[in-house]
Amino acid sequence: MLSSDGKRLILCVGTAGDSDLWLLDLERNNFSRFTFNHKGNESPVWTPDGKHVAYVSRDTASRTIWWARSDGGGEPQRLLESKTTAVPYSFSPNGRRLAFFQTSPETGGDLWTLPIDITDPEHPKPGQPEVFLRTPLNEGVPAFSPDGRWIAYGVQESGRKEIFVRPFPGPGGPWQISVGGGDYPVWSRDGRTLLFKTNDNKIMEAPYHAKGDSFVAERPRLWSDTRFGTSGIDRGRPYDLSPDGKRLVIPLFPEQEARKGNIHVTFLLNFFDEVRRRLP
Repeated sequence: MLSSDGKRLILCVGTAGDSDLWLLDLERNNFSRFTFNHKGNESPVWTPDGKHVAYVSRDTASRTIWWARSDGGGEPQRLLESKTTAVPYSFSPNGRRLAFFQTSPETGGDLWTLPIDITDPEHPKPGQPEVFLRTPLNEGVPAFSPDGRWIAYGVQESGRKEIFVRPFPGPGGPWQISVGGGDYPVWSRDGRTLLFKTNDNKIMEAPYHAKGDSFVAERPRLWSDTRFGTSGIDRGRPYDLSPDGKRLVIPLFPEQEARKGNIHVTFLLNFFDEVRRRLP
């Protein structure tokens, strides 16, 4: 996932249950380790100001969402502990609320938000988690819009996921965005388009605008016909959009190198080979 200024990339490297987060400084071409405990650290999310990162660690008994300084200083602060899967996905524009999804035996995946008092950002004080959406369907990946008025999310029904939007904190909606399958919503930072991944690993975009308390989206169109890799190594959001909305950061496998993609796409070729080379 890219920082708000587009200068740093944070991602998960490793195998299931034995992964850590790494930071890539895109200006200095410097790759450095961010976590060190091999406890299944994954699903990193930047705060809007780029000064902190939320991520989840997992062990055999629980999942813990942490808050840590992006410069590596200080000690990580616990935001939430869960006995079931809990995955952070986005912050509200003011950084005071974290959207995440959590599983339950009764309803599958549900959408939650966690209010956070960041008066002292080195010691954030999480409030009580609040349900945003809980239905018998399986919901996930809740993404705050740039103005904080909407949350895009994925719903799985009959084996296929689709993207929907609801107003935050509600009520209203939902409005279906994807057609024929969609997952992992990402908003452009200019507040004009909503992107998502298709079932065949391409990126679609849906221009939109707000009309009063209604969300009006155009029919999705192809952003790029290049398919990106899905190795499962990087757990969390599998792609991101640059702040200027002109480039994507996506994984691309070596056998895809010869394929010519849209000129807007930035490819990180043989990325994990480079990671392995630099690992101590």
